Amino acid sequence: MTAREHTARRALPVGRDALLVEVATAEEAQALHAELLRRRAAGALPPVREIVPAARTVLLDGLADPRALAADLERWQVPPLPATGSAPLVLPVRYDGADLARVAELWGVGEREVARIHAGIEYRVAFCGFAPGFGYLTGLPPHLHVPRRDTPRTAVPAGAVGLAGPYTGVYPRSSPGGWQIVGRTDAVLWDPRREPAALLAPGTRVRFEERGR
Repeated sequence: MTAREHTARRALPVGRDALLVEVATAEEAQALHAELLRRRAAGALPPVREIVPAARTVLLDGLADPRALAADLERWQVPPLPATGSAPLVLPVRYDGADLARVAELWGVGEREVARIHAGIEYRVAFCGFAPGFGYLTGLPPHLHVPRRDTPRTAVPAGAVGLAGPYTGVYPRSSPGGWQIVGRTDAVLWDPRREPAALLAPGTRVRFEERGR
């Protein structure tokens, strides 16, 4: 695929020193975020305090001249995400979640097959949010997207691996949640004593590895 054109890209001012860049798809948001990081590392981006991706936007905060960068963005061609990079982070998972049977039903497979399919996909952290350390992981093909639960749980345990729409996520701490829970990991997603505190960051490649129940 060739470099992405800017036809569906829109830069909106946020306050006096920030820009919110809107794009058409989640894939374009991830590609733009990667390109912004690349340009910053190469010294080809004006000083910026934070670059924060979301589902279909990227926020640039702490700019000296947001209008100048907005005009410059109009001329950018953003390449697609590279197929390779650093080795993926591997998270061990026990596929024994409370919604495993429901996901198996939605996928039309057996419960053991859910584990095999889910662990056989490489994911990428598109953005973070909801709770400190929670990453929204893309990679599930459309036919494996599942709806949220009709009734959210009042408490989902830390380490729970869930599915919702196009995303996979891991709950970094116990909290309410409506995702379909398929398993659990002992990996610590958020530790304020660690640097960085979050195990997952936008752009991180992730694989899940099935462990015994």
